[in-house]
Amino acid sequence: MKIVIVPSGFKECMDAEEVALAMERGVRRVDHSMEVDVIPMIDGGEGFARTIVNIKRGTLIEKEVTGPVGQKIKSSFGIFEEHGKRTAVIEMAAVAGLKLVPHHQRNPLKTTTYGVGELIQAALDAEVDNILIGCGDSGTSDGGAGMAQALGVQFIDKQGQPIRVTGGEDLIKATSINTRNVDQRLKEVTIEVACNWTNILCGEKGVAHVFGPQKGATPEQVEQLAKGLEHYAKCIQEAIGIDVRSLPGSGASGGLGAGLIAFTGATLYPRFDIIMNYISIEEKISTADIVFTAEGSLDFQTPNGKIPSEVARIAKQNHVPVIAITGTIGKGAAVNYDAGIDAFSSIIQRPTSLENAIKKAPLWIEESTESAFRQVSIGLDIAAKMYYKESI
Repeated sequence: MKIVIVPSGFKECMDAEEVALAMERGVRRVDHSMEVDVIPMIDGGEGFARTIVNIKRGTLIEKEVTGPVGQKIKSSFGIFEEHGKRTAVIEMAAVAGLKLVPHHQRNPLKTTTYGVGELIQAALDAEVDNILIGCGDSGTSDGGAGMAQALGVQFIDKQGQPIRVTGGEDLIKATSINTRNVDQRLKEVTIEVACNWTNILCGEKGVAHVFGPQKGATPEQVEQLAKGLEHYAKCIQEAIGIDVRSLPGSGASGGLGAGLIAFTGATLYPRFDIIMNYISIEEKISTADIVFTAEGSLDFQTPNGKIPSEVARIAKQNHVPVIAITGTIGKGAAVNYDAGIDAFSSIIQRPTSLENAIKKAPLWIEESTESAFRQVSIGLDIAAKMYYKESI
């Protein structure tokens, strides 16, 4: 039997590579001789840069940058060479991710993407030809204004003076945008962004209403943020002529997608589509007998381009069964059966604290994968016995 393991990471807990190795250990608890292909998958969030760089045998470069609450942090970006071109890989989560925002400071009105712009500048300094940016697991909702400022964009108030946008609450203060001093090297590189294609910047389904509460915003702050982002989109349209309000992916990472479109000339892609250009999984899935995938939370949003559903889509095209191991089972998770996931189970089997769940996650993922595979083995044994009886 050939098993293929293609998980995503568990947000704020384990990256995709760590999850994949725990799942492999679970399978090998049952049978050490099993043929197992392990393919850690990333969706643009935590672990994105490291995974891509490992696959491409590139290097990670450390850089001190501005973190999401304005403090200096150590981050990194990757560089690899392929076909005579140098590509930088930037992970938004590694510089402005939710994991980097202390729980008592989780307020998207006050977090910034400035460090993302600093990493883009560092990539330009490294004389790359392409920049690949992963948008996911963000702790910000400033529309990419912080990133834009690091690259030379100025936001002007009603007195005609430049202002510093340090979070979503400052967006409403800008009356115009000055792009004359934007780093001109941006015109010389190709920038591709892996993002959630369904996220838009403004409106009732905009990023403030959908994701603001997850980042710590109160209902009042959500409305304040929504007004700020709408005003920000108006300023962008007046300055650049692009209406980013409802462009696909414009709401990615708290509106960073909109900022990347407007100020860097980036092209946004559904995250799985662009990542598949760098990580090939179709051939391995097509030759598997069973596929295991994983996600931190499986719910009604999973079919909207998240890794388990994309893995299941490929598997179903090749008539391969899929089992998902998940941290929690959320609202509407049953829709994933229609998305091609044949079975799923949570690693949490008893009431526990969040801290303990994070601590025990590697062991529980291993045990849950072992349990799921033992159940598969029972089914195979039953099928073999039935076949034997029918053949005599």
